[in-house]
Amino acid sequence: MSRFAAILFDLDGVLADSATAHFAGWKRLADELGIPFTEQDNEALKGVDRMGSLRHILALGGRTASDADMAAMATRKNAYYLEAVARMSPADLLPGARALIDLAKRRGLSCGVASASRNAPLVLDRLGIAGLFDVVADAGAVAQPKPAPDIFLACAQALQIDPVRCIGVEDAAAGVTAIKAAGMYAIGVGDPEVLGEADIVYPATAAIDLDAALAT
Repeated sequence: MSRFAAILFDLDGVLADSATAHFAGWKRLADELGIPFTEQDNEALKGVDRMGSLRHILALGGRTASDADMAAMATRKNAYYLEAVARMSPADLLPGARALIDLAKRRGLSCGVASASRNAPLVLDRLGIAGLFDVVADAGAVAQPKPAPDIFLACAQALQIDPVRCIGVEDAAAGVTAIKAAGMYAIGVGDPEVLGEADIVYPATAAIDLDAALAT
């Protein structure tokens, strides 16, 4: 019997190709602010919450803003993102994502989502997989965003499962740091040089060998 009882997924870049929608939203806002913003710049926003991402973009342009102005900018970007979410469908699931969730459930694992996005429930619904998860952590209810472990610990607490019995799956360095800080086993999806803190790294969600992780 495996020592693991749950698997907790990040959303953007692990289950869904929604990172492109986030980039488009931030790029549109940055263009309006006259701040150059590239796909390379966007890499630094992976796993970072909305206000943290906005602060990073403003810093790129050497800009500051009041709390009220920042709140308005964040709301504007979210509206741009929601326009893209409205066009999402199960076709936006990343290859292997649905199969991985189904396998986890067949192996008796509880399944959760630990995403920095406050729109995670809406995105999961558009992807047609909302009903597959036992818990979706509320990013707006945790004290500290990734790389703090709060969102992953909130998932484990909601599932009533000890964090050491949880596997976390992330594509962002900040997310992997959060998983390890929570005391969980970390599967990284992407570049091993970026995700070196993970226990194991796979190039894509479809490549993840869940049974190998369960055997550790």
